[in-house]
Amino acid sequence: MSKKFFGLCMTVFALCVVAVAGPALAGPTAPAGKSNTGQLYLYEKNPADWTVVDGGAWGKMTYKLSGPAFDYVFNGHGLVPGGDYTLIYYPDKAGNPWPRTDVICLGQGLANNGGNAHIANAVDTTTSLPSAADINAGAKIWLVESAAVDCAAGVMSGWNPTEYLFEGDLINFTYEP
Repeated sequence: MSKKFFGLCMTVFALCVVAVAGPALAGPTAPAGKSNTGQLYLYEKNPADWTVVDGGAWGKMTYKLSGPAFDYVFNGHGLVPGGDYTLIYYPDKAGNPWPRTDVICLGQGLANNGGNAHIANAVDTTTSLPSAADINAGAKIWLVESAAVDCAAGVMSGWNPTEYLFEGDLINFTYEP
């Protein structure tokens, strides 16, 4: 076998590994250069230790880092077909009070027969993310079952973490009215 052929085979193999690994090898969640656009990956996680479930459901959100509204596009994959989902900002508080009474609902969508959901919106959050009361240096964005939240009241009282997607990183959004 020639060295060139062997090198070509190794390159093809490496590309196949990256393609199959998919979101587990997802890139940065921060903007590139001076862009006002960020990306965030969300993952199905094991609630016993919060590790990413290998081959589990996942999603990608592209969003504006600043502006008068939290403007984003989210695409989820591997979800329960027909499932009703809501994308939320989940602020952490000292003492972790429950139910959470200050959730901001960002949008809602149904997963299609293939388990894919598309949610896009521009939400006037009236605050930067994370909010001033959040104990984190960044905001947690989750995809949860719609039945778990009352968006009109900003309350999350349902907890079924094996059916949710959790942030791969924290984000920051600057509210500029």
